[in-house]
Amino acid sequence: MRVLAALSGGVDSAVAAARAVDAGHDVVGVHMALSRTRDQFRTGSRGCCSIEDAGDARRAADVLGIPYYVWDLSEKFEQTVVADFVAEYEAGRTPNPCVRCNEHIKFATLLDKAVALGFDAVATGHYARIVDRPDGSRELHRSADAAKDQSYVLAVMGPERLARSLFPLGDVASKEETRREAAARGLSVSAKPDSYDICFVADGDTQGFLRSRLGSQPGEIVDEAGAVLGTHDGAYAYTVGQRRGLSIGRPAPDGKPRYVLAVEPVHNRVVVGSADDLSVDVVQADRAVWFAAPGDSFECALQVRAHGAAVPARARVLPDGSVSVSVDGALRGVAPGQSAVLYDGTRVLGQATVTAAVRSAVGAAR
Repeated sequence: MRVLAALSGGVDSAVAAARAVDAGHDVVGVHMALSRTRDQFRTGSRGCCSIEDAGDARRAADVLGIPYYVWDLSEKFEQTVVADFVAEYEAGRTPNPCVRCNEHIKFATLLDKAVALGFDAVATGHYARIVDRPDGSRELHRSADAAKDQSYVLAVMGPERLARSLFPLGDVASKEETRREAAARGLSVSAKPDSYDICFVADGDTQGFLRSRLGSQPGEIVDEAGAVLGTHDGAYAYTVGQRRGLSIGRPAPDGKPRYVLAVEPVHNRVVVGSADDLSVDVVQADRAVWFAAPGDSFECALQVRAHGAAVPARARVLPDGSVSVSVDGALRGVAPGQSAVLYDGTRVLGQATVTAAVRSAVGAAR
């Protein structure tokens, strides 16, 4: 196969490309330039889009002996991932930019361009497994290394994109194994630290980034009864479950910490309450993407955070296409905008975007 290997400049993508070469594919490397923000083009940038990364990607391609190109996708990245990030926070929701990047950039723009150029598949350094079934269909599964599993952020890609994807690191037992393999292959990125935080927020200050885009919007912080407890400089800077940075002068009557329960952009208010008030047992979601939906109602496991645990649940697909998921027990601090990914064991069934999380009458009685 002709394979386009996405080279981020990190160790994972370099080893994934090397494995694609070993598998006998005709491999070409490409680095995606996603930002024109100068702060990200410096040593010490906390994300994955620095100019040093482009250089590391080129050196990896040289070691592997494959052609290498840089594709400027910064305009598309700004119009989709960054714009979505800002708009979602402004609307009182909590987005996952890695999910949107996989949806709009890596497995849409990049893959579509690759197919148009005659490539059969795109290979990335994601930790997830693809299982080919006898009928020719493919399943997305968790990776062998549970600690590095990225199936949660890949679930949005859908079966059509999965059919043209390769994840060569899906069977790797640990990140240490990946680093050892990179060192054995002579790849200089073998000891390179992992990227973290949001790639387009170079200094890690998400609130500062949002403030630079949305400006100051003073409003009230209130309790569930509507009593004013304090003020804020922009409701967009808060998310459900947040405890720090509330700047509330007086303690709660019971002396326990308060948490953000809701962000109300229409009224520019932040509602706070106790930790117990964060517990929910029904998650509602829309914009569903299915790999396999086992009927209108089915048992599954629900995961609502990239590094969170999956919990036993029962999902119902409603007539309008939205999904209602009842969990066995309770979840805490589920925010609108998060991705709800449904699993059957290690297999990804589908993904949807959280619209609301509530406590049912049964949950309230527990």
